[in-house]
Amino acid sequence: MKPRVVLGISGASGAAIGQRISDLLHSLGAETHVIVSRAAERTFAEEIGPEALGRLRARADHWHDIDNIGAPIASGSFPTAGMIVAPCSIRTLSAIAYCNSDSLLTRAADVHLKERRPLILLARETPLHLGHLRAMTAATKAGAVVMPPVPAFYLGPRSVDDIIDQIAYRAVDLLRVFEPTAREWRGPGSYAG
Repeated sequence: MKPRVVLGISGASGAAIGQRISDLLHSLGAETHVIVSRAAERTFAEEIGPEALGRLRARADHWHDIDNIGAPIASGSFPTAGMIVAPCSIRTLSAIAYCNSDSLLTRAADVHLKERRPLILLARETPLHLGHLRAMTAATKAGAVVMPPVPAFYLGPRSVDDIIDQIAYRAVDLLRVFEPTAREWRGPGSYAG
């Protein structure tokens, strides 16, 4: 059986990261369940292009409407290997942290927390104020992994695609389901030039 992974995409900047995670999960043979917020639909169009959402939808094994609270992924009885929210807006992170399950995306995340399954939140905001930090702390205390999409400059990326790939690979690696995909640090000078 293929590992089931839920991919939530909210309306923060960084749509290309969510797209790349979808591609990576597909290449690794995961059964993907994708939920996209309304704000993310707009972000996809603005950051990647008008056809981007259609490509994402075509790649997904299962596409779930944000309002379909009766979808299988809204129940703990539907086993998954984990969930990634990428990018994760502060609004979505706050809803997850404080159990505000007002959409399928936040309900699916809540299910992952209550079932003690991996939940990776690529929180996309800067700078941060105290309210953001408190929400991140609450999400972490509940069991989520808050992973801001920070570039690994020590690996010597040569393009924006290199940066996006490394962030996507690290997020997928945090599920601990597949063989590691991210480039690893091998000491000073390993990736210079």
